[in-house]
Amino acid sequence: MRKLGCVGLVAMLVAVIAGFVVLQGWGGAGPNPRTLTFQVPQGASLGSTARDLETAGAIESASRFRLLARLFGSGDPIKAGEYRIPARLSPSDILKLLQGGRTLQRLVVIPEGLPSVLVQERLAAAQGLTGAAPLPAEGTVLPDSYSFERGDTRQSVADRMAKAMQTYLASAWAKRKPTTVVNTPAEAIILASIVEKETGKPSERRLVAAVYSNRLRRGMPLQADPTVIYPVTRGRPLGRRILRSELDDKGNLYNTYALSGLPVGPIANPGRASIDAVLDPEQSQALYFVADGTGGHVFANTLAEHNANVAKWRQYRREKGI
Repeated sequence: MRKLGCVGLVAMLVAVIAGFVVLQGWGGAGPNPRTLTFQVPQGASLGSTARDLETAGAIESASRFRLLARLFGSGDPIKAGEYRIPARLSPSDILKLLQGGRTLQRLVVIPEGLPSVLVQERLAAAQGLTGAAPLPAEGTVLPDSYSFERGDTRQSVADRMAKAMQTYLASAWAKRKPTTVVNTPAEAIILASIVEKETGKPSERRLVAAVYSNRLRRGMPLQADPTVIYPVTRGRPLGRRILRSELDDKGNLYNTYALSGLPVGPIANPGRASIDAVLDPEQSQALYFVADGTGGHVFANTLAEHNANVAKWRQYRREKGI
């Protein structure tokens, strides 16, 4: 009897150890030494996915993974998509990751004030997207970070960018203040694109919008340099100073030196803050501004004040050799 009891005890210990090993193999560290990207095709089964995981080195055995998934998993289906599997992730956590659908999110980042030709370039360069990159109409894209999954089309992402702009502009327009000078949402985008290109300081946007609003009300030319060069570069850097002939060109419908009022269209894709600025400009009598050498601008109500500020700016440039 004592002998049989010992045998039973040994068998129990073996079973406990075996169970521990199994559980360690399911919940312990996986074999993969580095983070990897893994794709689950649409309609993939647990079996085919397990084989792909084994081939990728994320698990040691596809058959063991299937068995333990049935024994210890939740039974929820796995979801198609692209996943980032961290190094040494356990088979248990891999299954939870695939069942939870926490797919890898890729991003196309559109900064404020980016022209549409560069939006097109960013879409074209985004790895994982498919199809040709469309050229959005200027001013129709809302700057933001747009997530996508591998296999999405570039056109679908561009459509989401346009939809985001339409939605935001409609909301902002509904909340516009009586002090705004623009008469339509389209005019708001045009003026906002100019504000976006004229200042990189968030604190200045509403004041720059006020300057241009004041000029429009008085019938003064906006005299915004970025509008003059837009037909030349479509928003890319000019790489030189503007020519006098370009400032005098009345055939350029974007030339806010030779023509009064707003240009014929936007010159970039403005962000939320610049749209808000033209729909609620700061209360100011300022009509002029010039760079101050710090990345910002100094503003003036009169031409005499402005000329003095320009003289200071030119002196600063001479001293800095720029």
